[in-house]
Amino acid sequence: MSEAISIKIQKNPKYLELARRRGRLAWTLSIIVCVIFYGFILMIAFTPGILTAPISDGSVIPLGLPLGVGVIVACCLLTGIYVYEANMVFDPMFKQIVDEAHK
Repeated sequence: MSEAISIKIQKNPKYLELARRRGRLAWTLSIIVCVIFYGFILMIAFTPGILTAPISDGSVIPLGLPLGVGVIVACCLLTGIYVYEANMVFDPMFKQIVDEAHK
């Protein structure tokens, strides 16, 4: 890509909107992941009794196990949300911006 086209792309208001939307989504999802992950770590540190309690009477599975799996699943789902948005929204927007810059 030539420098002239790069400059056209960067000055395009649609590109600035794309950058804002992508950044907003990335930061939002990152904050959610951090809250989930560090919340779980804080639970381990400060409320270990809750996490070691069995999930039901007579069960040997502690509550921390499904919560830990939930942390992993939640992070995978949030990654999937970003990938979906990137493929369905951001990539078509960027393609349109590049096409406009080549005209």
